Amino acid sequence: MAKLILFNKPYGVLPQFTDRGSEAKRATLSDFIDLPGVYPAGRLDRDSEGLMMLTDDGKMQARIADPKYKIPKTYLVQVEGDIGEKSLALLRRGVELKDGMTRPAEAERIAEPDLWPRDPPIRVRKSVPDSWIKLTIREGRNRQVRRMTAAVDHPTLRLVRWSIGDWSLEGLQLAQWRLAE
Repeated sequence: MAKLILFNKPYGVLPQFTDRGSEAKRATLSDFIDLPGVYPAGRLDRDSEGLMMLTDDGKMQARIADPKYKIPKTYLVQVEGDIGEKSLALLRRGVELKDGMTRPAEAERIAEPDLWPRDPPIRVRKSVPDSWIKLTIREGRNRQVRRMTAAVDHPTLRLVRWSIGDWSLEGLQLAQWRLAE
């Protein structure tokens, strides 16, 4: 039976088990998960938080990570500015990025979610408001959500992946993991 692990990755943690790119010791998955033979199914940038999935099954890893399977990934995104319907409509249609048009996304403005505090906190500018959106995409380009929100003039301040397909962070505390059911 394949193992599938759900992990609530903190901000600043590398989405891999070793750090080969820095003289300073940076946090990696091995600081939180001591389970041999599992590997990340997809990535989540060091400056992003939330759901990462790991498995010991190569076929399952490919199904989760490969964009051709179009598994929905939902993010809670704090953006700079007071995002309005015009920007949300652009995200829903798809936006032009340097590497081409994105697929249409599901995008809606939401109230500030009840999340753990981020360490370090986001930068706050008193003269610039911020707002939250829930964004669901079905592809996985490099830093795609950040590039999409920037393309509609609302840079990302905080990015939390909440769910992948039917799996979510529901009930999973920051820096904790559990076996998926």
